[in-house]
Amino acid sequence: MIVLITGPSGAGKSTFIAGLMARRPELEFSVSTTTRPIRPGEMDGRDYDFVDDAGFDRLVAADAFVEWAHVHGRRYGTTRRRLDEMTRAGKVPLLDVDVQGGVSVIQQFGDAIVSVFLFPPSWEELERRLRSRGTDTEEAIAGRLKTARAEVAFAPRYTYWIVNDDLEQAVDRMTAILTAEACRSRSFPAPPLE
Repeated sequence: MIVLITGPSGAGKSTFIAGLMARRPELEFSVSTTTRPIRPGEMDGRDYDFVDDAGFDRLVAADAFVEWAHVHGRRYGTTRRRLDEMTRAGKVPLLDVDVQGGVSVIQQFGDAIVSVFLFPPSWEELERRLRSRGTDTEEAIAGRLKTARAEVAFAPRYTYWIVNDDLEQAVDRMTAILTAEACRSRSFPAPPLE
């Protein structure tokens, strides 16, 4: 099983994922590689693997990514190495990727993916969340809102939809999804009784 969380910037993915991981120790967050600058409070290797454009180009040329995409003028990708390490350690990888990368992962991994599109409760709340970060210019916020409308059009490609209106309830819903997914027949190597 691989858990895929996608949603527009400002949907609350990071907080949602932190809440989910606190409840589900089998999950391990897949750190993405990015060319964007590090933000205050972030740590290389924990929040992202930060690389310059040349480093990202080398990874693309080496076919190191399961998926990668241009998002808000920067590049982001998920390396095969990260997923392989987690799987070998008996962990369930949890990916937080944009819709382009998400659709690619869904196509590559099919039934092994538990795909979830995380929605903000409203467009107004999405804008409020983006503004409250205090990290983006007016132009960047307008761009993120425009991108969010395009991203929501991809939501039907995801198996599950969760509205992040109340964090605890949203995490409860996701926990229920993971419990159900673990009981699917494909999750067992063989029937329990043979």
